[in-house]
Formats: sequence, C-alpha cells, structure tokens
Amino acid sequence: MMTKTHPRLTLASKFAAVSLFLLPFSPIFAQTSPANNTPASPAKDQQTQPSVAPAQAAPVETAKADSGPTSPAPAPDSAAAEPNRAQAYYHLALASVYEDDAVTEGHTDELNQAIEQYKLALDADPNSAELNDDLANLYFRADRVHDAETAARAVLKTHPDDIDAHRLLGRLYLRQLGEGQNGGASTSSSSNILDQAIGEFEKIVALQPRSVEDHMVLGQLYTVKHQSDKAEAEFKTAQAIEPESEEVVLNLARLYAESGDVPHAVKAIEAVPVDGRTPKMEFTLGALYDQLKQPKDAIAAYKRAEDLEPGDLQTMDALAAALLTDDELDEALKQYQALADADPENTEAFVHLGEIQRRQGKYEDALANVRKARKIDPTSLEAGFNEGQLLDILGRFDEAVQTYQEMVDTTSHANGAYTEEEKNNRAIFLDHLGAIYLEENKIDPAIAAYQKLIDMGGTFAARGYQGQVDAYRDAHEFDKAIAVTRTAIAADPKDRDLKLMLAGELADQDHPDEGLAMAKSLLDGATPDEQRGVWFAIVQMDVRLHRWKDAEDALDRAEPLATKKEDRTYLFFLRGEWAERQKHLDLAEQYFHQALSLDPENAMTLNYLGYMWADKGIKLPDALKMIRKAVELEPGNGAYLDSLGWVYFKMGEYELAEDNLRQAVNRDETDPTVHMHLGDLYEKTGRIRLAAAQWQLSLDEFAKSSAGDIEPGDVERVQKELEGARVRLAKEDSAAGPAKPE
Repeated sequence: MMTKTHPRLTLASKFAAVSLFLLPFSPIFAQTSPANNTPASPAKDQQTQPSVAPAQAAPVETAKADSGPTSPAPAPDSAAAEPNRAQAYYHLALASVYEDDAVTEGHTDELNQAIEQYKLALDADPNSAELNDDLANLYFRADRVHDAETAARAVLKTHPDDIDAHRLLGRLYLRQLGEGQNGGASTSSSSNILDQAIGEFEKIVALQPRSVEDHMVLGQLYTVKHQSDKAEAEFKTAQAIEPESEEVVLNLARLYAESGDVPHAVKAIEAVPVDGRTPKMEFTLGALYDQLKQPKDAIAAYKRAEDLEPGDLQTMDALAAALLTDDELDEALKQYQALADADPENTEAFVHLGEIQRRQGKYEDALANVRKARKIDPTSLEAGFNEGQLLDILGRFDEAVQTYQEMVDTTSHANGAYTEEEKNNRAIFLDHLGAIYLEENKIDPAIAAYQKLIDMGGTFAARGYQGQVDAYRDAHEFDKAIAVTRTAIAADPKDRDLKLMLAGELADQDHPDEGLAMAKSLLDGATPDEQRGVWFAIVQMDVRLHRWKDAEDALDRAEPLATKKEDRTYLFFLRGEWAERQKHLDLAEQYFHQALSLDPENAMTLNYLGYMWADKGIKLPDALKMIRKAVELEPGNGAYLDSLGWVYFKMGEYELAEDNLRQAVNRDETDPTVHMHLGDLYEKTGRIRLAAAQWQLSLDEFAKSSAGDIEPGDVERVQKELEGARVRLAKEDSAAGPAKPE
C-alpha cells in the first residue's frame, strides 16, 4: 500500500525562503537608481573645492564616444606628472551627468560618453584611485566585465589596500559564479572563480572587519567550497557583531543543518531570545523540529511565526502538516480549512481535508473535499489515489475501479518508458486496481492489472507476481498460484523473494518438506537481512503446518537477526501467533503486547489481539478499542471489519455487528470465517434461513481452502450448526407451510 506522506516543504526549500543567496548583479539598464550620482573628489589625498570649469577646458565635443568598446586610459609615462585636479573635476562632473542620463533614459551613447569623460578625468589626475574605482564600477554596471576587472586590478597595483577595488572584484566574481551555475560552466573554471572570490572577500574583511554582510558572503563562499569550519567562523564573527541578525542566525543554522548537525542548528536559533526572533527564524526553527521528529515543538514554533506574521500561507501549511503529524486532527482540520478558504485553488489543502476526515470516519465529507481537489487539478495523483481509497472504503467498488483506471491511464506512456518515480506511482494505482477487482471477486481483471505491473520489470514485476498469486489463492486455484511462482522464478532466477513465495505455496499444497527445503537452501550465501527474511518465512510455514517445535527453533534463529524496530515488532507478532495457535493465550498476549510497545499503531497486531479476546469473550471493551483502531488505520480491510463485527456480536450489539459483518462478506466472499460469523449473527437474531445460507457458503469455502487456512474444529462446528438449522427449518415448514422471506 502507498505510504501517505504529508506534502510540505523540505528543509532545504524552507531555508531557500530565508537564506542569503549570491545572485548575479544586473547591468546598468536594469537598475532603478544610479550607484553614484554625486561627483566625488578626484583625489583621495587632497580635497578640491567645486569651481566653474576653466576657460581652457576641452569643449564638450571632445567627449564624443566611440560606440565600440574601449580600453582603460593608459597610465602616463611620467609618474611625476603634476595632476590637474580642476580639469579632472570638470570631466568628472560631465561623466556624472552622462551617467545619470544613461541610467534615467537607458541610452548607450550617454554611457559611452560617461566612460570617455572618466578617461579624460584620469588623464588629468592619473594617480586618483577614486577615479579609477568609479570607472571600474561603471564598466561593471555596463556589463563590460573584462574592462571592469582590468581597471580594478590597475588600481590595486598602486593602491593594494583599496577596498572599493577589492569590492568590485568580489562582486564581479560573485556574478561570474552565478552565471556559471546557470550556464553550466566547467567545474575547474567555477572552482577557480570561487577561489578568486574567496581571496577578494578575505582581503575585504581584513580591511573592514566590522561589516556583517562581508563576513556573511565570505561564510557562504566557504560553504560552497565545503570548508565548514571556516564558514562557521565567519558566521560567528558576524553574529558577534549583530547577535540577533536574522540573516546571520539563519545562515549559521543552515550551515549546521546542511552538515547533518540539526540539533546544533536548532541551538543557533534558540540562542536568540523568543522576543527577538523574526517570523523566518521561527519558521525555520519549526522546520528543524520537523526534521528531529519533534512535532509539538514544531507546532509551537510555527504558531509563534504565525502570530508574528498572520496569514502567511507557507507558515499556515507547515503548521497544519505538523498538527496532522501529531494526530491533532481537529486543529489540523481547522488549519487546512483556513488554507482552503484563503486559496480556493489549493489542491493539497482539499486533499488533506479529505485525509483528516477519512481518519475521523467522515467518509462522505472526505470524498466531497477530495473531489474538489480533483476538479481543481484532474491530474493530481494524490487526489486520485485518495478518491479511489474513499470509494473503496464506502464499498462503491465500481466507482473505485473507474477512478483507479483513470489514474492508471494518466500515468501511462505510449512508448512504455518511465522514470522510477513514474513507475512507482503507476504501480500504486495498478496494485489498488487489482485489489478492488479481487474484492469484487473478478479474478481475470485482477490478473490483467497485476500483469501490467509484471511488464514494468524489476521489483515491480515481483509485486505483480505476488498479486497474481494472491488472486489465485483467493479463488482457491492453488495450482495456478504455483504455476505463476514458477513463471516468476524463470523470469528472475536470482530473486530470493520469488523463491520464498514458491516455497510457501508448495508447503501449503501438500509438499511441505519440498517447500521447507527450498526455503532453507536460500540461507546459503545470504546476508543477515536476507537470512532474517528466510527464517520469518520458515516460521510462517511451520506454524501453518502445526510444526510447533520447528517454528520455535526458526523464531530463535531469527531473533538475533531482527535488530531494527520494525523487524522486532514482526518477530513478536509471529511469536504471538505461534502461541495463540497452540491456545497458549497468556503467552500470546504477552508477545502481542511486546509488539505493541514497539509500534502502538501496528494494525495487524491490534486486530489479532483484539480478535483473540473477542473470540474467547474476554476483555471485550479492550478488544473493541484495539479492533476499532485497526479499522481506523485500514478501513478497507475485510478481515478487520470481520473482527469488529465479531466483537460487537460478542457484546450483544447486533445491529453494529451485522453492519460490519456484511461489509466483511462483501469484501472477502471467499473467506469461510466471515460467512460463519454472519451466519451466527443471523441465527442469534432469529433469521434461521439466512443463517443456514451463510453457513452453507462457509462450508463450501472451507472445502476449497488450504489446510493451513482452517482452524481445527471450525468445519465441524459449522456443520453442526447447519444441520441444526435445517432441522428447525424443516419443522417450521411442515407446521406453517411455505416459508416467508426473512
């Protein structure tokens, strides 16, 4: 069955919303305001007062620019040339005017004229670092990157600590990094540019150590370089300057999270007092708690974020998902309803509303919301899956088939080529389509659905073969089930699971020693995980064959191999089944409780223990609670519905018993036990003729069942009940004439 995941943002995408990114700078025409509209003093070491341009100054016509690219003005031959700062100031003023016009009007001519005026200013004051910086910046903003780099490096030859030149080069390399990522630059080229950017920002922070932004950029560059220690040092330096800076705190948290140290990332944000945190800090903190599987802490963080920034849809969605994870269904329902109200086109909000209402047992309401989602987006796979699931739960099998078939068609490609994700989605729908056909007792369509899984190959083929085996077993066509397993093994002789499937079928069909020998042969050369799976399969075979000592030995062999939580849960379940089948009920109960202590929502264990109590007429309130939980987890499971009907029967709640037992019969028509139980219910409520019909169906199915599926004494009990019913009916018919319909 498909695992239902709650769509939410991944931690990386949540950080994307709050983190600093290194983006390329736009050319001058994309800017809304000039970088510098005020003429600056052309010489840093001498202040010059503004004055009217001298009469001998060159006329404006000399500033006409050539439309083609130009090179930076050459340095004068004599370093001892006396600067003419008045002339330089005059050309700087003209350059500023042209630059301002270029920004305002977006004219290339004015841009070129500004560049020429800067050159003329440099002719007059060639050693002015500030003029060289201004020209380099203009080149950069005009997207003349090479000229900008050349001009900046020329400044650094005479003024190696000129921070403006270093900043320009740093910005230039940042932009090249961004363009390289988008344009697919070679790894070596990008690495070289990254090193150059790091070098410039190392110089910048040395020259201006109190700049938080520069430490942040250098920290991010170290992060890209995978130098986490250096990155952390830069972020901490920035944090020491501005302890509660959102940008600093979030980048530090992101660094820890991306290195896998999520608890440290949490501490980075928790170090900021609650009243000093921003909505983005709280949102990110919630995302980190999600990663740590601490839903209550995540809920608290998201609520604080929502209080600070009410109506933010991203926060509302994250809070709703956390509430759902924590099983706070009523609150999650309110949150998703608010999301749906705020955005009526939000498909996922309606899907989650349906999911919550399904878990609350409000199936019709759930179906209505899921259908709203499908109306918004008919191609939504999640909405389609949920609609099919709800129709199945409601017993509307034909509609469920139609929905799942639509989703199969949606995921089909004419050329038969699929990605792994597409295969997985398609497999889910084919699996459920086959299961619905089996509930309708339509074996051939079920086999056809599973064949499409087989055609997909790989692990999907194994699932398809298993589906076909289950279909033939349900139809009591055991020879065909064995034939399918042999076909499967011929197609993939190395698949251990397929061989185990054949071993199980052989053991069930009067070839126990052959089946067990085949299973044990798979232990040779197997990994510990594979060996555990083999021993589990052997346990099941021995239990069905009533070989209790062999089953116990197999359980003991499997136990040291069952190291994971889910494996130990299943081990205790198998021990419980082994004990219960021998009527050691106290021991069975002990094992089942051990399984539930590891996984309190294990539906299989909840159902088995609840049914065991109900069948013995003991602990009925506890049995009811457990079985209702199992049905809540898997509302379409016919065996669990039968258990629920049976516990209601034992409690004297006959109407509830009948409702659930009839649903169980509709889903498992070939299960003799559900017919037996429904017959008992009819007999108890005085409908002997209906009881006799169900008991006859039960005997018919027992006759076709595998020996391992039959509990000792059940057949004899049903035969006795049926014979008694027939005697009563014969007496009633002879006394009252033809019987009336019940």
